Amino acid sequence: MGAGIVRIVTDASFERDVLGARRPVLLAFGAPWCGPCQLLSPALRALAATHRDRLVVGKLDVDANPATADRFGVETYPLCILFREGEEIERLDGYMPLRKIETLLGPHLQTALS
Repeated sequence: MGAGIVRIVTDASFERDVLGARRPVLLAFGAPWCGPCQLLSPALRALAATHRDRLVVGKLDVDANPATADRFGVETYPLCILFREGEEIERLDGYMPLRKIETLLGPHLQTALS
């Protein structure tokens, strides 16, 4: 995966791409018609580029992949869930700017470096 690339995750690829990942994964649940989800996209690309050595960033379209959204009780969008070693460790609910996301993820990313 290249710099700044946000991985597209589906119901079929979730186990491999998220739960089986070697690095922490920030997965953004959203929909193409969701305005706040679209506003979040540049921040996701920036995170993917800046933290590519320690974080995988992914997006899941909840309309096309309802099983994974249901599995995690996703009812509002955007919702980002941070997974590490197959476990959910943090939820970021709603749109937020890049700096705030980085602040909230900071402790988890430092742990990923250890």
